[in-house]
Amino acid sequence: MTRLISAGRDTVNYPDRGATAHRPLPAGYHHLNHRTRLGHGRAVFEAAGTAVTTFHAHRTSGMRVRADAGAVRPGARVVVGIGVGPLRIDAPCQVIWTAYEPARIGFAYGTRPGHPECGEESFIVDMDPDGTVWFTVTAFSRPNSWYTRLAGPVVPFLQLRYARWLGHRLRKLATAA
Repeated sequence: MTRLISAGRDTVNYPDRGATAHRPLPAGYHHLNHRTRLGHGRAVFEAAGTAVTTFHAHRTSGMRVRADAGAVRPGARVVVGIGVGPLRIDAPCQVIWTAYEPARIGFAYGTRPGHPECGEESFIVDMDPDGTVWFTVTAFSRPNSWYTRLAGPVVPFLQLRYARWLGHRLRKLATAA
């Protein structure tokens, strides 16, 4: 079941809340859609789904994650951080929707005030009818701080690199389980 939180309960800093659950993505943002094949079978699907919805995949990819709860739930607040010491960038987010379905597990979070970007990103594990397991990162974003505006096209490049790296790490986690 896919659950989307109501518009009155969130504190995101963009008007297109929930758009990663639908197509097309909203205009006026940089779009990202990256898909990684993880493996095959129910065990890979369940291991990957758990790693995504508990932020284990994010943590093993080098991100620091502080979250309200263990597994994601709509409305939960999350702070994702990268870097060290005074060079650390914290990115506050809120879980917008979740999917806990027989062949689809994942969530999307949206940016909150203080995030260097403005937009939404989803992390979905799907299992095809033939048992092939996929991980898809879908996002729309635009700069929300002076340094992301200054970085220009470097930010979308880094977002794609991170999506690839996250897929690579998730494949290792899921196939090792």
